[in-house]
Amino acid sequence: MELQLSAWLEAVSFAFQKSELIKITLAKPSSNDIDLKSIDVRPVIIKNETKLSFTFHYKTRDIVKNHGLDEAIPMLAQYTKEIFTSARLHSVAADLGVSRKGERFELSKSKPTMKPAELTHNRAKNHLVSSGGKAYLQALGLTDRQGQVLKTAQDKFRQINKYIEIVDGLIKDLPLQKLRIADMGAGKGYLTFALYDHLINTLKRDCEVTGVEFRPDLVRLCNEIAAASKFDGLKFVEGTIAGHDCAGADIVIALHACDTATDDAIAKAISAKSQIIVVAPCCHKQIRRQLKSTSTKNDLAFLLRFGTYQERLAEMVTDSLRAQLMELSGYDCNLFEFISDTHTPKNVMIVGKRRKIPRSDAAIAAIKSEIGQAKAIFGIEQHQLEKLLDENSASQK
Repeated sequence: MELQLSAWLEAVSFAFQKSELIKITLAKPSSNDIDLKSIDVRPVIIKNETKLSFTFHYKTRDIVKNHGLDEAIPMLAQYTKEIFTSARLHSVAADLGVSRKGERFELSKSKPTMKPAELTHNRAKNHLVSSGGKAYLQALGLTDRQGQVLKTAQDKFRQINKYIEIVDGLIKDLPLQKLRIADMGAGKGYLTFALYDHLINTLKRDCEVTGVEFRPDLVRLCNEIAAASKFDGLKFVEGTIAGHDCAGADIVIALHACDTATDDAIAKAISAKSQIIVVAPCCHKQIRRQLKSTSTKNDLAFLLRFGTYQERLAEMVTDSLRAQLMELSGYDCNLFEFISDTHTPKNVMIVGKRRKIPRSDAAIAAIKSEIGQAKAIFGIEQHQLEKLLDENSASQK
């Protein structure tokens, strides 16, 4: 090994031992045929021990592996001699590079260009909902007495924060008047409590939140927790989504309402002229039954041969039509994955914001045409939301 490469590796070891190492970058593969494009290395603390975290950047994926200094130095030597022609050490003291030209190595030194690294392996995230000092989170079984999120509740806590992040962005354009929110099918109220807490204590918004839940034991539990938390503007009522009157609600939310209960919530919100509609659908049986009955009558039969794909296609068709029907009713819509399916399989969210300016006749005609074409392709007689909107329209005449 040439003296220049040995000197560079010694500088890496010295910077690591002095806690001055910020980052190492290996780049410029010697051949275009090499799948590995570059390697980034940074110090991390794992279980109170400092290691070097290698991120291997391949053409189609990244792989992360952590190594101690004794393992890392030989690896850096091998990759620099055999694959990469450029390696650079960024430290508090200086930047030191080594470049390979054939069998020869050259060193270059310059002033430091990077700030010291954050060594925590799992960096603390800037949660909109913190876990500390939240009595309702402990009462709901998400945190311990010290305010630490329980291991079994990590996915739920991520979901809560992502949900609050989404709603936080949606309400910024709403006037600073008192917000009235209906949470349809609130369940145990994890997201309902977090939303009220965020609105009242973080955004300082005056609000009234009503959680609608069919199960009386959950209604009773949530009202007890709300009272204990002194959440005066939060209440839970017993009832069905279809039976609840949303009149006056600025925001209507329905997360994981099963099958056509999502359509009930959307129809209620549209009838109330709510400014924002947020739904995360669950189950898509109504459209799936229609797809199954027509699966051998069109060119899409090959997609519908297997039950798994019937379910996936039913989800896409059902929710896409929901968004189209909401747009037909005066909303701008977006449909997206609001949290990774690693944390929950119920991860699609549809958001609608009521338009200030109505769509043109031509735009409405185009949406109707798209809905008609979709129904014809998939053999759908009528979407449940379409039926509910027609009924609402007829009752208003």
